[in-house]
Amino acid sequence: MKDFGEELRRRRISVGMSLTGLAAAVHFTKGYLSKVENGKSRVNRELAKACDRALGADGELLALVTEPALPARRNAGGIVGLPDGGRYFVGRESELDALSALLGTADGARVGVVHGMAGAGKTALAVTAARRAAPAFPDGCLFFDLRGFTPGATELSPAEALRRLLRLLDVSAEQAPADDDGLANLVRDQLRGRRMILVLDNVRSAEQIRPIVSGDTASRILVTSRGRLPALDDAWHFPVDVLPLGDAVRLFRSIAGGRAPAGEDLATEIVRHCGRLPLAIRIAAARFVAGGWTAARLRDRLADENTRLGALDDGERSVATVFAVSYASLPPDQRRLLGLLTLHPPTAAEAASVEALAGRGPAETDRLVDRLHDAHLVVRDERGCVEVHDLMRMFASEHALPEIGAADQAVAAARLTEHAVATTLAADELVEPHRFRPPTGLAPPSSVPFTDADSAFAWLGAQWPTLVEIVDSAARHRLYDRCWQLAFVLRAYFFREKLFEPWIRTHRRALEAARTAGDPSATGMILNNLGMAHVESGRVDEAIRCHRQAQEQFALAGDDRGAIDALSSLAWARLYHGEAETTLTDLTTVLAVYRRTGRTRNVVIALRGIALAAAALDRIPEALTAAREARELAQLPIDRAMSANCEAWVRFRDSRWEDAERCYTDAAELADDAGSEYERARALTGLGNAAAARGNRRAAARWWAEAAAYRVTLDPSVLGEAESRRRLAAVDTR
Repeated sequence: MKDFGEELRRRRISVGMSLTGLAAAVHFTKGYLSKVENGKSRVNRELAKACDRALGADGELLALVTEPALPARRNAGGIVGLPDGGRYFVGRESELDALSALLGTADGARVGVVHGMAGAGKTALAVTAARRAAPAFPDGCLFFDLRGFTPGATELSPAEALRRLLRLLDVSAEQAPADDDGLANLVRDQLRGRRMILVLDNVRSAEQIRPIVSGDTASRILVTSRGRLPALDDAWHFPVDVLPLGDAVRLFRSIAGGRAPAGEDLATEIVRHCGRLPLAIRIAAARFVAGGWTAARLRDRLADENTRLGALDDGERSVATVFAVSYASLPPDQRRLLGLLTLHPPTAAEAASVEALAGRGPAETDRLVDRLHDAHLVVRDERGCVEVHDLMRMFASEHALPEIGAADQAVAAARLTEHAVATTLAADELVEPHRFRPPTGLAPPSSVPFTDADSAFAWLGAQWPTLVEIVDSAARHRLYDRCWQLAFVLRAYFFREKLFEPWIRTHRRALEAARTAGDPSATGMILNNLGMAHVESGRVDEAIRCHRQAQEQFALAGDDRGAIDALSSLAWARLYHGEAETTLTDLTTVLAVYRRTGRTRNVVIALRGIALAAAALDRIPEALTAAREARELAQLPIDRAMSANCEAWVRFRDSRWEDAERCYTDAAELADDAGSEYERARALTGLGNAAAARGNRRAAARWWAEAAAYRVTLDPSVLGEAESRRRLAAVDTR
């Protein structure tokens, strides 16, 4: 009988076809065909059919393949080699239903990628879903660990993966081709016509499995990977996140059993410190099974960022070790960015903040973030914001950040802080364009994520927790000027939203920074702002102390502007201290300076203070004159609302209930325009007070209830409406 290889060469040459042309016609590589022609590689029927057709051999070439390449196939009820899913597969009911449905969909894509960060439970989910779907796949379910992320192991090459698959498909080693293309073709041929599930676990790259997933088959191939494997174009992708809190606690208790802490709070704390990551939860629960740990002690170890990763290591499993495998595969530029991201507060970092940290342009930063995102080392959302899981952040702080020089870290922290100051300043200028701001020497940002006052205010509302952390970070990195500048700019937002805790926290840190920098003018400005926070939160004595210290610092700096602002703030504090006469005297002095220097907004503020002080002294005409002028001069929506409330209060003090109701109604509408819940709640409280004073208790109760629905605190020690409401309500209960 003729040799297939020799006959193939003869027929190819006789029709004038080159080896390259034949390779293109049969979709096998030129190298593989050369080996077949020279007798160095075994031919299979799929190749023989293709060559016979390409050369017009009318079945004569195919007839030379006497040995069937396909072994006898298994009958229904094929091998099921799936590992045990484990006793403690908890939760993920909706994900399991969705994944099982995708496996069973007849017209769906054949290949699915289950991806997530290390330790997220991808394999357990994939195996459980495959077991559930197995009855619909009569030719069996096979499981392969390709060792792409196994610590200390070498990942399987594509060729070795193909050989292992062929052996489980009843193809002996002797029947398997020696070359990669031959292996791939035989695997595709073996899968054609079969209906089975292949679980390819622990895959590092698309190339590792492309020869397996590229064929035409009724089988389903389920891939698990720490990478998103976007290069598998035809696959559907199934992301696996950390567990919901309830499921995370259930998993912890199911493993810890009777040794789990009895209290729900302790178990929840432990699970939260594990970042709701299944691997971490399993390791923590195993501590109780092994004994020697109390719940409180483990909770404390996990709560401490210096010991958390160490506590999540049971000798055989380690969160840090599985993270290290992913980290080790990163090139230096990606390692650097992962480390620098730990300098950002533990909140979502906006794209511009990541660019500032990286010190690179948008295109290069996008590339680096994309690679980290694909590897599930960070998460990038549709807005471009980047988040790092708490445990990954700690790992990166211990391993990636130390690889970056201290000087590079300091420069990156400075870039981030300056970006935060410049962007916050731009937002504040849109929201309150007439407010004084000390010069920073920073250029305006090239782009900002807001376009007008409303969107700027919304940005401040979303970002202030991050900005508070950056104030602290600036102090730690000895960026003293940027520390107090950022705190100063944030004050207007905190005042408007009555966020006293972050206001006081940032300004105490800023005060230390300004004093360390030896800047008396900055120290005075921060003290003045701090005093305002104390006034607004009812600590009047502390406020007076801060304003007096501010006066001293401004005098030391020769800062006349600051000195008059400190006198104004001190006068307001004295008003709430019961010193209305002194307040009136000092604010009259302040008002003259503000009028002379053209500081219109400060004129409005001083007029409101004069109106309140005069009303407290029962000098109603004087109070009304000041309140009306404040309303006329007010430029910002918030100032118009505050001035309307001020006039309403004066009229209420004068027992002119209907006039007070009219002004409070105006104030409520203006507060809506300004987006101020505080001023609206104040106006509604005033409407209730006026109704109660007229004897309409039903209307009063309705207004007060509406005011109480807002989550703001109206402090009776600094707000006349709140004090009157308390007094009138007390009368009503007698």
